[in-house]
Amino acid sequence: MGVLWRKRSLLLKLVVIVGTAWFTIAFLLYSDNGATSPNRIEMPEMLRERENRENRVLDRENVERVVPFRTASSLKVERREEKREDDGGVLAPPQDNYGEMGKPVVLPANLSADVKKMVDDGWLKNAFNQYASDLISVHRSLPDPRDEWCKKQTYHSRLPSTSVIICFHNEAWSVLLRTVHSVLDRSPSDLIEEVILVDDFSDMEHTKEQLEEYWAKEPKVRIVRAKKREGLIRARLIGAAHAKGKVLTYLDSHCECALGWLEPLLDRIALNPTNVVCPVIDVIDDATLEFHYHDSGGVNVGGFDWNLQFNWHAVPEHEKKKHKNTAEPVWSPTMAGGLFSIDKDFFERLGTYDDGFDIWGGENLELSFKTWMCGGTLEIVPCSHVGHIFRKRSPYKWRQGVNVLRRNSVRLAEVWLDEYAKYYYQRIGNEKDDYGDVSKRKELRKNLGCKSFKWFLDTIYPELFIPGEAVANGEIRNLGYGGKTCLDSPARKADMHKPASLYPCHRQGGNQ
Repeated sequence: MGVLWRKRSLLLKLVVIVGTAWFTIAFLLYSDNGATSPNRIEMPEMLRERENRENRVLDRENVERVVPFRTASSLKVERREEKREDDGGVLAPPQDNYGEMGKPVVLPANLSADVKKMVDDGWLKNAFNQYASDLISVHRSLPDPRDEWCKKQTYHSRLPSTSVIICFHNEAWSVLLRTVHSVLDRSPSDLIEEVILVDDFSDMEHTKEQLEEYWAKEPKVRIVRAKKREGLIRARLIGAAHAKGKVLTYLDSHCECALGWLEPLLDRIALNPTNVVCPVIDVIDDATLEFHYHDSGGVNVGGFDWNLQFNWHAVPEHEKKKHKNTAEPVWSPTMAGGLFSIDKDFFERLGTYDDGFDIWGGENLELSFKTWMCGGTLEIVPCSHVGHIFRKRSPYKWRQGVNVLRRNSVRLAEVWLDEYAKYYYQRIGNEKDDYGDVSKRKELRKNLGCKSFKWFLDTIYPELFIPGEAVANGEIRNLGYGGKTCLDSPARKADMHKPASLYPCHRQGGNQ
């Protein structure tokens, strides 16, 4: 009986001790007039706000509040975050989705003064919306623009590797990185021998040490720097001189390659090394960075006019009849010149570019003419898509007083156009100026045994109107009004459908 009482007494003591301890803890936690602990209120709120920030997506009405402007340095951090896979979640990837799947970035109308200045500065330096570009991941996703026919194709079992050559001068950081990443991210690694970035004497800070640090751990990317401002043509030749790949693939520095872009190009060269091939060039909007594409039914081929200016036109009927599917490669009289692949040996056999050409202009037509006339084939490959930012002006400055485009075009006409050169000269008032020595280029053509320009027009570009075949040519001058006005029509795109009327005759010192 005594033992039982002692056990009950011990149990009562434990109950009292536990109750006292519980009361003490509760008092400490809920003291200060019953106010709740700040940690117990704020922690859930902090977590919810953090979750909201991490899950927040594009809010076009509040773009300044949601995502601050990302500088070049922050984009470097973004790359490390996106590429890092073993961080255990310590570095979270970017949570926004600006521009993903090629969607546009639309900035609100009510930008603050500071942001508007950054937007305006970006336009001034680059002639496109750099601010919008900097909001987009350098690894952004794109829609697959290929036709179903393309997705079912099998390619040559031994495709050649290619050196991708990208020339740039003071290119915007995010656009340049996105160009390179699109090559690396959407190309089979074994087909990319290297990516050669040719710096044409840039002076912006981000193109120097920062660019080298960014690509330091990517063995396929090499940076080659020109010792002076060379211009696009000679910069491309610098890249070719450093290239190790069997095929040279040239891209501009403001492009984005789509899924499956490379294999169809290399396949055509694997079948015939004299094939020079171009992708379909899709439009990346200069204001919103939206990726616009169309199916193979809308593919165009290249041409030119007698001002020796490149233009696009629909695939001619005689070419369509050669194919069963619109996605098959089609012959193109000329290339735009910025995006193409060519066998390195064939490029060198054709004499690469005319070393008398300066800066840019005319090199695309020269390579087009001699490809066809000297034993090659020039094709547009609809299964290959590369987006390109088309700028409405050039943001770069060159020396004044030299008409580079005319000089290059005269050299082109002297070497390749034979008797048809007169039609170009008529359009420049027969003012050929000093175009240098073209004897070596004429000798090259002779040694290659190239066909005549008449053969090219008859066989490859029969659609081109030849002025000499007109019933008559010349001006219709109004002699009853001082003889200074002629029948003419406006040439601007907005005026194309306006009727012909009287305008000041050409070559009178006006603006015509």
